[in-house]
Amino acid sequence: MFVAKSIAVDHKDLIHDVSYDFHGRRMATCSSDQTVKVWEQGDDGTWHCTASWKTHSGSVWRVTWAHPEFGQVLATCSFDRTAAVWEKEAGQNHWLKRTSLVDSRTSVTDVKFAPKHMGLQLATSSADGIIRIYEAVDVMNLSNWSLQHEFNCHMGCSCLTWNTSRVHPPLIAMGSDDPNPSGGPKVKLYEYSEVQRKWNKVEALSVVSDAVHDIQFAPNVGRSYHLLAVASKELYIFSLKPYRKDPASNPQGNKFEIRQAGMFDCHDSQVWRVSWNVIGTILVSSGADGCVRMWKANYLGNWKCISELKGDGTPGEGHAAVAQNNQPPGTLAANGSMGANNNSSSSNAIRPPVPMNLKRNTGWPWMDIKKDSFKLFY
Repeated sequence: MFVAKSIAVDHKDLIHDVSYDFHGRRMATCSSDQTVKVWEQGDDGTWHCTASWKTHSGSVWRVTWAHPEFGQVLATCSFDRTAAVWEKEAGQNHWLKRTSLVDSRTSVTDVKFAPKHMGLQLATSSADGIIRIYEAVDVMNLSNWSLQHEFNCHMGCSCLTWNTSRVHPPLIAMGSDDPNPSGGPKVKLYEYSEVQRKWNKVEALSVVSDAVHDIQFAPNVGRSYHLLAVASKELYIFSLKPYRKDPASNPQGNKFEIRQAGMFDCHDSQVWRVSWNVIGTILVSSGADGCVRMWKANYLGNWKCISELKGDGTPGEGHAAVAQNNQPPGTLAANGSMGANNNSSSSNAIRPPVPMNLKRNTGWPWMDIKKDSFKLFY
């Protein structure tokens, strides 16, 4: 069951991005009013604005958090052709600009920190098709960043995402908002080669021919394949399985076995944002129809909508269809409730005797199998 809450953010213009920190207790918003606001969640669940400041001289497209291992660090990008790194001053609700990255000659459309195991690295994408990767020379002094790599995607970039796998080579996926359908694939994948010391294009997803607004790799917690969500005119979910080094299994020399796990047009309009849960099993999408939808795969790998929430906080048709799905007594419904007899009201439905969520403070991912065997992930 959803509980919708509205927050009076007091931005003077459109809000372009919302980003949660690693623990989900802090939130940052950015807007065309050139400002960024930081919010903290209180013990009562309400959100309070703790900082608000002007960050750029143009619209701020994206805001993102670094891993807390590197401190309280934010990065922003803007139409003013720059990206900036911000750090919270110790003991105060004041954010200091540590550096401004000015290499781009066009609007910087996205900015993302690399996974923690790669160190404090930052990737930016620009409207001229250039992706740049920076690294902090000293994590204790964020005023000094060096440009490590720069490569041209040969089409305007609108978004990018890092793959989080520790056991595979670094991988970046980019999306383009080029409106021309004949301009070629709008999603490309770039992999870093330790031998060549550079990023090489390894795949292009020709299925996606419309403008891409957002793209996200699912967190990889041990899968042998990657999941990639693409927000375009439709919602796409791709499975990318690296080929083995055996030439017989890969005669064409491709890097990945690509399978389209799902394509959905339930939003009946443009899909604007996609986001995964912490273990990469549930995908959330938002679209121009004003609805937020949750997607999950069954044991056969088939994805379907399990919940729908309208912009006013009321359940949509998709959520109602799941909630009203008749279940045998004692079975688990998609919304996490236990099915009851037909003559029982929803308030008397049988509930599982164990917690339904596995939170970070339970020791994830180092958990005891016997202790957590009855915990369900939703």
